[in-house]
Amino acid sequence: MNNNYCNLLALYDNETILIKNIKILIKKNNCYINDIYSPYPIHGLNKLINLKNTNLSFLSFIYGLLGFLFSMILIWYIMIFDWPQNIGGKPYYSFIKNLPSFIPVIFELIIFFSAHLMCITYLFKCKLYPGCKAKNPDPRTTDYIFLIKIKIYKKNKNNMEKFLLKNGAIKVN
Repeated sequence: MNNNYCNLLALYDNETILIKNIKILIKKNNCYINDIYSPYPIHGLNKLINLKNTNLSFLSFIYGLLGFLFSMILIWYIMIFDWPQNIGGKPYYSFIKNLPSFIPVIFELIIFFSAHLMCITYLFKCKLYPGCKAKNPDPRTTDYIFLIKIKIYKKNKNNMEKFLLKNGAIKVN
């Protein structure tokens, strides 16, 4: 980080005051919002601070496709190739003729693969895997406090602290 910049941490206890101050800070040209920590998701915040979209939805489709392929191979191997059985008079030698009875298994494996692999991907993308150090600057942000991490010029630090405290911040570090 450049020596001309410093980080300010502004703590809030109210979501509406937080959003109001974010809108004001975005209009100012001498600061940049690095991160916002919140105990719960705030809808519309990503558009407000211009966060880029992620590729998680595309990965979810890929994981579902992987589950579909795995389920088709698994069902074919178990029910047609390895251990064919005549269940309810259905032809045990044909995969296509038995496909309607396999749909629940295929659906469940698609959901299973998509959900579990998405959770694992999300945890690694956000660096929340086991053994990872917490990156939130104040542990109260997981309970009831909102925090804005602002990057500003060192010469504007005192003015920004006064501005944030005047507009509803509980504490500024």
